[in-house]
Amino acid sequence: MRYRTATRADEAALPALWATVFPGATAMAALWKQDPGRHRRTFVAEDGGRAVSVVHYLPRTIRSAAGRPEVVGCLGSVATHPDARGRGHVRRLLEAAVATMTADGCAWSLLFTGTPRVYESSGWRSFAAPGWSGPLALPPRAGPAAAPLTVRTALAADLPVLRALRDGFDAARPLTTVRSLRDWQRRVPVWYAPPAETLLAEAGGSGARPLGSAVLRHPSPDEAEIVEIALADGGGPDVARALLAAAAARARDRGATAAAVRLPPVPAVVEALPCLLAEATPAVTRFGMSRPVLAAPAEVTATVTAPGAVHWYGDSF
Repeated sequence: MRYRTATRADEAALPALWATVFPGATAMAALWKQDPGRHRRTFVAEDGGRAVSVVHYLPRTIRSAAGRPEVVGCLGSVATHPDARGRGHVRRLLEAAVATMTADGCAWSLLFTGTPRVYESSGWRSFAAPGWSGPLALPPRAGPAAAPLTVRTALAADLPVLRALRDGFDAARPLTTVRSLRDWQRRVPVWYAPPAETLLAEAGGSGARPLGSAVLRHPSPDEAEIVEIALADGGGPDVARALLAAAAARARDRGATAAAVRLPPVPAVVEALPCLLAEATPAVTRFGMSRPVLAAPAEVTATVTAPGAVHWYGDSF
């Protein structure tokens, strides 16, 4: 058994391993190949010349509890071949990953998983993320004419507007990623490929001032999911209501009967929930895990538990 970092010779073997462990999860290999430093940050267990386990970490700039950008070691693409499980490979690879994160100056490490026990013995701890779920709201009854506000599907040409909305809404928001232009152009489209839709709310009239955006996903035929929102200054509950109502209409058109909301509990979002959900039931998840590297444990805890903290689905790794 040999534990090592990846090389060019692994360019085919590792995607094949991921495909075996996670059938259909093509985003994993696609994003891994976007990382120019992937070889030194990918840790492999090799048995008889065959890669049987792998861990990859990507440094990302994430805002702290105080809104300060800091480098975080984002751990993902963890996979072990079924015939090599239960032998401690992941634990050994995690040790190597943390050593490299330390050398690279990472404040802490972040991962998302449905199997937390794999990581707890190596120092990661779960944290909660707020959310709601419930039956999809029915179409609204006709009422008084609303203020001039339109919601449409965003186009490629809207990237500068979407980026400005995201940067403004997240300027000091804990746990959010500082998205670069490259992220917008290459990473975000991987996660928000069709049938996902990005919705853009604009003020009516000439100029069409952008007021907010939201991302609608369709994880299953009968369920819709809101995984991002951004509200401009001055874009409060009315904008959030318009975005969620438009998302509900699109979800109904696709045959959905239920929906989930993966957004921070800011007042505008909470007030707008009835536009999407007929009955909003809290649905807290605990897929996120954090581990201090160079930062003090209390600082890491403050970031992942801060009011309004959120890690957007489009910044997954």
